[in-house]
Amino acid sequence: MVIAIILVVVLVALALLSTYRLVMLRRGGTAAILRILPARGGERWRHGVIRYDEDRLVFYKLTSLKPGADSVIRRRGIEIGDRRGPRGDEYDIMTDAISVIGVADRSGDYELALDRAALTAFLSWVESRPSERARRLRGH
Repeated sequence: MVIAIILVVVLVALALLSTYRLVMLRRGGTAAILRILPARGGERWRHGVIRYDEDRLVFYKLTSLKPGADSVIRRRGIEIGDRRGPRGDEYDIMTDAISVIGVADRSGDYELALDRAALTAFLSWVESRPSERARRLRGH
């Protein structure tokens, strides 16, 4: 009987986490595919949703039960790398309409796979960040 109660509690907890995550994903955002580098070939790509706020981009994986964001890319110090199309076995999860862009911040290196509209929004978000000089003037 104790095992059955524990099993029910675990199943209820998993159901609540799944429901919470589904609500988080349905609140909006931009569809994206992200991977943390280093990675070989088409490995480690994860489908999910990105959202922007003032200082960071947050990525929520579709298959995760984690209550918060799975990856965070900080706007300050962000560096945009090369842009390319999908290659090799990446075509299993992407189409020619997708662009892959390298992104780095202080915490790591990533690749983001975005469609044309999402890429434009991402680059606008990056380019519209306040300059370091403006931040120093506000903080003094």
